[in-house]
Amino acid sequence: MSEEFDRLVAEGLSTPFEGWDFGVFEGRYQEGDEPWSYAAIVRERMASAGAMLDMGTGGGEFLASLGALPEWTVATEGYAPNVPVARARLAPLGVEVVEVGEDDVLKFPDSVFDLVINRHESFDPGEVGRVLKPGGVFVTQQVGGRDVEEVNAALGGPEHAYRGWDLAEAVTEVSGAGLEVEWSEEARVPGRFLDVGALVLFLRITEWQVPGFSVEGYRERLRGVRMPLEVHAHRFALVARRPA
Repeated sequence: MSEEFDRLVAEGLSTPFEGWDFGVFEGRYQEGDEPWSYAAIVRERMASAGAMLDMGTGGGEFLASLGALPEWTVATEGYAPNVPVARARLAPLGVEVVEVGEDDVLKFPDSVFDLVINRHESFDPGEVGRVLKPGGVFVTQQVGGRDVEEVNAALGGPEHAYRGWDLAEAVTEVSGAGLEVEWSEEARVPGRFLDVGALVLFLRITEWQVPGFSVEGYRERLRGVRMPLEVHAHRFALVARRPA
């Protein structure tokens, strides 16, 4: 049993991970679907957009999956190792990838985008409103502050510092920046880690989940985690418009 534990942990530490492609978890982590389709919401708004910004594109995986893009589409990415991955994927689609220090500051002129999309990336609603044209739309899906908090509990780790980040807080911030929220929804989606190697890999690539996590520091607590580990992904989404 100890040998199997050590093998899985070593695998979790060494499995290659590029961009933001969670296909490496296939068969090892299972998660249900949100009651909405972020992709469908984005595609519906894309149909009437001539200029679009994708904030925090990761490796460009989601953006590349959307099909025909608006005539001018640009993406930002703040994690340096993802930038060349995103550029290689998106350049053939005519998408410029702009490396940023943080997505809260958008180095674009005022009123240039018909549509700003943001999937699991931080944002400043004032900056989003500034770069949107009058009548432009903001679509975001966010990871809430209670995301897979069962992992933290199982390891005796701290709660998320941003535990209060939820739909109500986001709506308050977006509305306070002068955007009109047209639709919103929130869900806690069931999921499960099937083995400790998948859990180690997840904690390796989401450094914010359990701050200061290391296998050395948490080895005995990892041994004590009963698999499969049942968790809940915390997600919410909203559509907001800059008044015309």
